[in-house]
Amino acid sequence: MSSKKKSENTSALTETKASQKLNHISNASKSRIREIRKKAENIEEIIAGLLAGNNTQLSKAITLTESNAKKHDAAVKKIIAACLPHANKSVRIGITGVPGVGKSTFIESFGNFLISIGKKVAVLAVDPSSSVSGGSILGDKTRMEELVKSDQAFIRPTASGDSLGGVARKTRESIILCEAAGYDVILIETVGVGQSETAVHSMTDFFLLLKLAGAGDELQGIKRGIIEMADAILINKADGTNEKAAKYAKAEFKRALHLYPEKQSKWNPKVKLCSALHNSGIEAAWKMLSDYFEQTKNNGFFEENRKLQNKYWLLQSIDERLKNEFYQHEDIKKALKIQLKKIHLQETTPFEAADYLLGLKR
Repeated sequence: MSSKKKSENTSALTETKASQKLNHISNASKSRIREIRKKAENIEEIIAGLLAGNNTQLSKAITLTESNAKKHDAAVKKIIAACLPHANKSVRIGITGVPGVGKSTFIESFGNFLISIGKKVAVLAVDPSSSVSGGSILGDKTRMEELVKSDQAFIRPTASGDSLGGVARKTRESIILCEAAGYDVILIETVGVGQSETAVHSMTDFFLLLKLAGAGDELQGIKRGIIEMADAILINKADGTNEKAAKYAKAEFKRALHLYPEKQSKWNPKVKLCSALHNSGIEAAWKMLSDYFEQTKNNGFFEENRKLQNKYWLLQSIDERLKNEFYQHEDIKKALKIQLKKIHLQETTPFEAADYLLGLKR
């Protein structure tokens, strides 16, 4: 095989030998780069670029939004305020499933299909966090090699941190920014499945659960919570020798869904097959989602659900702000160390210590 052919077939996931350290950048250039990075971002420039659909400015805006630094608060408020009049014009789809179910492969295939019919697609992929660096582990931009090349797609991997269900703390604000940048389909990929995926459900219009055939999930009562929230179950990897098992799983899930109460949306959850690897069932999945959006917009549930979600996130924001202010209070920081020491020495209980600390804030 020629070196040219090897280069053409090289994947972004291909392991290569460590490259030699580059020394051709002059010290003067390095200094200029450092100075540029030190300069405060021009907020007006970020807003203008974002509203014009510039992905670089969108990325900068999301980075500021995800920052925990107090110095960025005013800039974030200004960006969000400028974007709100241009938001709420997309459909928001939550996608979840156990690791290995093929979420990234499905999103890439689904995203490419949506682009082919004239949609702009933003993917907010919430990755597991590294316990060491706090950064994103999986790197969805690397795993979605084809989709990332499109100028009609925007992929933003975000470390989940310690947030509920692997949903990044600022994901909801990121949705607003993506909508303002002109993306009309927002896909939110989560870390995994479980009761805590309520957080994803509370910020999306449609909740899609990806499943594998033969994984034993059909009869597991422990998955009841996640299935109750799902608007559709898509059995992935329904190809080759696995196709028969996928059809059997489809029948089992359809029977199981009849046992669940009727949804407020009046939508009957569907079970479908697909093979993201072979682009099979992708168009049918979008047709199903389109039917859902048409039905829920006609019966008023779509708009009412958005209002309920806004209420939920208002209360969540208050809870988060109160918790942050509590732990950042200087008196609390000092007293917390003392109370922890007393607990270790068995001089007090965690409950008594909590009452004492909360009394300091009154």
